[in-house]
Amino acid sequence: MSHDELLATLEDADASGVFHLPLRDAEAIRRAAASAGLACFDVSLEDCSSLDEVLGRLGHDLDFPDWYGHNLDALKDCLTDFSWAEAAGYVLIIVHAEGLLAHDPAALAVLTEVFVEAIAEWRSQGYPMWIFLDVPAAGLAIFATTA
Repeated sequence: MSHDELLATLEDADASGVFHLPLRDAEAIRRAAASAGLACFDVSLEDCSSLDEVLGRLGHDLDFPDWYGHNLDALKDCLTDFSWAEAAGYVLIIVHAEGLLAHDPAALAVLTEVFVEAIAEWRSQGYPMWIFLDVPAAGLAIFATTA
């Protein structure tokens, strides 16, 4: 897909969602997000094998406010209120989730549900939110920037 096609896709709130993104495509996503005025966050879950570790890493890497409670409800609250990083939309590129997938696939599924809920809330307001995982988790469609 061309840069312009990728840009148009990322700007489309109705198309946004949680996808598996081959790592080779992450840079194209970053460039298109920047062109679209979307805030793009990179999160590495390297060495995270539990939900608690993942919640801590997300809070740190996404620069959540001090009131972030390191639980799923607080995660959803922060994902639906990026007042500290206002933008035309949001992109999260989450890499190295293989530890969580291997040690606690149910936690990854619950985390994905929270992501879907946050995306739906942004979508209802007309803002795109994209969350890309570098692991092929159950139920995630592959988002490829190239054919």
